[in-house]
Amino acid sequence: MPPDRKEIVRDSYAAFAAGDRSFFEQRLSDGFQFSAPPDPKLDREGYFQRCWPGAGRGQHFDFVRLIEAGDEVVVTYESAAPGGARGRNTEVFTFDDQDKIIRTEVYFGWNVE
Repeated sequence: MPPDRKEIVRDSYAAFAAGDRSFFEQRLSDGFQFSAPPDPKLDREGYFQRCWPGAGRGQHFDFVRLIEAGDEVVVTYESAAPGGARGRNTEVFTFDDQDKIIRTEVYFGWNVE
């Protein structure tokens, strides 16, 4: 039975919150690319340099949607910032044929009351 890609994505948020880099070392493809408005087209090394310092803070993610379509999983979640403000982001995870994450695109900026 092939891995459940939605479960891999859910697990990636838990691993990020826990600071479990080994999860990402196993799940990101060698050609991984990360893009967000301030950080377009970071490679795997760039992702760990730029984004990983935010990991391991025990963040909690409330999933609003998880949709699998073809080789992509689209996630919208809400979370609280350290100051208590809540925000909503949408991310698109693309998988390769070996069920490794080859690309993540982040769209953010929604404030939630």
